[in-house]
Amino acid sequence: MELVVIRHGETQANAEGRYQGALDIGLNESGRRHIARLADEVAATQAPFDRLLASPLLRTRESAAILSRQLGLPVELVPAFRERDVGLFEGLTQVEARTRYPELWARNITRRWAESPPGGETIDEVIARVSQGLTELVSIMQGERILLVAHGVVAKVIRAVTIAGFDDFFEWQLSNGGMLSVRLSLADGGPLRFSRPLDGCD
Repeated sequence: MELVVIRHGETQANAEGRYQGALDIGLNESGRRHIARLADEVAATQAPFDRLLASPLLRTRESAAILSRQLGLPVELVPAFRERDVGLFEGLTQVEARTRYPELWARNITRRWAESPPGGETIDEVIARVSQGLTELVSIMQGERILLVAHGVVAKVIRAVTIAGFDDFFEWQLSNGGMLSVRLSLADGGPLRFSRPLDGCD
């Protein structure tokens, strides 16, 4: 199975450098234009896709709807690929998070594998959720070419567990509208090929 991941288009929260997480925010005008151009490019240069999947959050649904019109594929929503929930930090800039929650910020809480801001998900939980989603895709879509519209942290996890490992997990970023391609097969023993570091933070 070939999986091509596209990160959703820009939102106003992206433009302002805010944590979005589970907040259900739509695309801004720049994001809509960017994804429309990308949809034209994908239709013209990529081999045909068998399925178009998306996270259920609004920004990915809107991005997928634009791609759907160009590619002629229905959008299938997959909750396993929703963005990481960062709890108390959602909606805040890094400056605001550091000012309001200095103790959590000092502990580098968003970059700890087994901890998270209160009310949020740990990175370990997101790795488990996304890995299970990948395993299910491979089991039912073997041999297909899949386009998935997802999120920044989800793309980080997919890249880490399939092709790259976790050494640069916090440095590597997929930009809004960026693309990542990986190949998965049952012969690999499932998508999870790399173990994340054992220490508490990067």
